[in-house]
Amino acid sequence: MANILGLMKQAAELKGKMEALQAELEQIEVEGAAGGDMVTITVTPKGEIKKLKIDPSLMKPDETEVLEDLIVAAHADAKRKADALLAEKMQALTGGLPIPPGMKLF
Repeated sequence: MANILGLMKQAAELKGKMEALQAELEQIEVEGAAGGDMVTITVTPKGEIKKLKIDPSLMKPDETEVLEDLIVAAHADAKRKADALLAEKMQALTGGLPIPPGMKLF
């Protein structure tokens, strides 16, 4: 019985820590770049785009495909960084314990 109570207490503590982490992640923004920083994009760990900056030299009708590719690449870079940050924070939160499949932070 003591083990069950201990597990319930640990689960409640973990839930509180996860809620605090969710609030913290709402404030974090990660920047990705492509094309030698000609395109930069800022996203949240959830993947929500907050800012997009495009070098004016890319604003040419014949550069449309290049610009599109750079935007996609910058977003992928930012998402990769955000995912790495989220994994790092989750590992710190859980003490390295693996999170069961299907249990997500968001």
